[in-house]
Amino acid sequence: MNNFIKQTFASLLGSLLGLFIFCGISTTGLILLIFAAATSKDPGPEVKDKSVVVFDLSMNITDREPASSELLQKTLSGEQEDRMTLRSVLDALEKARSDRRIVAIYLDATRTSGASNLGFASLKEIRKALEECRAAGKKVVAYGMEWGKREYYLSSVADTIVLNPLGMMEINGLSSQPMFLAGALQKYGIGVQVVRVGKFKGAVEPFILTKLSPENREQTQQLLDDVWGEWRSTVGASRKINPQKLQAIADNQAILQATEAKSNGLVDQVAYADQVVADLKKLTASGNDDKTFRQIDLAKYAQVPNKSISVERDSKNKIAVVYAEGDIVDGKGDSGQVGGDRFAKIFNKLRQDEHVKAVVLRINSPGGSATAAEVMQREVRLTREVKPVVVSMGDVAASGGYWIASDSNRIFAEPNTITGSIGVFGVLFNGQKLANNNGITWDSVKTARYADSQTVARPKSPQELELYQRSVNRIYNIFINKVAQGRKIPEQKVAEIAQGRVWSGEAAKQIGLVDEIGGMSAAIEYAAKQANLGKDWQLQEYPKESNFEERLFGHAVEETGTALGIQRGEIKATDPLTAEFQKLQQEIGIWQKMNDPQGIYARLPFNLKIE
Repeated sequence: MNNFIKQTFASLLGSLLGLFIFCGISTTGLILLIFAAATSKDPGPEVKDKSVVVFDLSMNITDREPASSELLQKTLSGEQEDRMTLRSVLDALEKARSDRRIVAIYLDATRTSGASNLGFASLKEIRKALEECRAAGKKVVAYGMEWGKREYYLSSVADTIVLNPLGMMEINGLSSQPMFLAGALQKYGIGVQVVRVGKFKGAVEPFILTKLSPENREQTQQLLDDVWGEWRSTVGASRKINPQKLQAIADNQAILQATEAKSNGLVDQVAYADQVVADLKKLTASGNDDKTFRQIDLAKYAQVPNKSISVERDSKNKIAVVYAEGDIVDGKGDSGQVGGDRFAKIFNKLRQDEHVKAVVLRINSPGGSATAAEVMQREVRLTREVKPVVVSMGDVAASGGYWIASDSNRIFAEPNTITGSIGVFGVLFNGQKLANNNGITWDSVKTARYADSQTVARPKSPQELELYQRSVNRIYNIFINKVAQGRKIPEQKVAEIAQGRVWSGEAAKQIGLVDEIGGMSAAIEYAAKQANLGKDWQLQEYPKESNFEERLFGHAVEETGTALGIQRGEIKATDPLTAEFQKLQQEIGIWQKMNDPQGIYARLPFNLKIE
């Protein structure tokens, strides 16, 4: 019996050992295969002579790559999405500018839902890169079916603009239609009390008003006028159309059919897609047997090695580009958010890294938690004492987004960047009426006067509101002081231009909130110059994503898992009513992200969306 047990145990042990060895060999082999695939040198896609780079304007363009978790989810679901970072788009166009194999850029605007995810500031940067391609002798051709204002703003840079005979063009000015929730909150018995500083702080108005206040209407009108004015002057210059004529078209026609667009000088040709293809085949010297012209997709072209900057890539001198994209929240933050603690840690690390010679902070944020903004701003200030910190403002860098920018060496913004909004607020909800209407009541026992001041069972008393107002005033004064010190502007002047008011980038430059008009490339060049790096430098982006193996096995590096995707017009509804419901969903989602420990926020008006 003992021998039988021993033999059985030995057999079982041997089987388990063999299984472990087999699994170990298999896992090791899998890891080696993955490592070999990840580290093998890929020569990149082939680029033939006389090729055209095809830029699909329906592509989703963001500042940062999606988080590894988002990539895995899309991979498992089989969902395909054309997506590039703004930096990749600009680099690819810069590469095409000097690539002798590339003869043209083709802007495909046949699907009109794509470029609308970008704000006008990001479109301005891409437009400038296209202008440089055109100046270098690359022909730029744009073809579309239905052009919106954003797509046409980008496409108007082209040498030749072609519209489908059944196509149309929307030139009807800009608008903003904020959604107000005060009536619904009142109907359902949800009480709202507000503490704020700044007469232009429109972020709280959706909760307490049913329409725009005169002050908020004034700032929104001025912002729209600035952005629309820049649109008219830029498009007009490219198309040789007087801005006043564009205004007349917007006031009197709004929607233009193909022939009307051509007669007004907005397009050069009215033709079908096959006719455009035929012209591009001639340009690329494609044969009669070729089904289409010689081309390469922009995303694939971005993977082609750029030999002209190979020396730069080997440099030990680093310029760190830190992307702050999304709502600013307390703590580490989740996907699509700027976590104050996480970003402070990144700046702390960069400050101590001797290879990092300068930092470019790219901001695409409407703000959020005042506490988180202060945590980040402190690290920006400490870093600036050691090495240059340059800010590049994207589509929006307002309120808390401006807070973290204010102490940098220099601030770059586009003319149509939304910035400013130097103001502070807090919103206090209570459910007393809602509960009472449904038979729910509360009572209270306490040992001090303000022991239950955090309750949502009743409205705050005048004395409690005074306490909250005192806190808001204190944060606002700190904000004003930081802007005054960082921008070297007297506090009195900052107080005059603050008040929660939103400014365009051009207007912000005139009042001293912005130093220079320019995009991310200009900010990077300035940082390199300030650090005396010449051409000997390499970009390094943060927050860092994990590599392929780490994403697969779940061992991410410290900063992994950061999807910084600001919600810039990602509403893609099939009908206007659905779009409004989705706007309401976004409004509620914004509130759910607000987690400041003091309940005090420096944020852009919730639903300021230019359409």
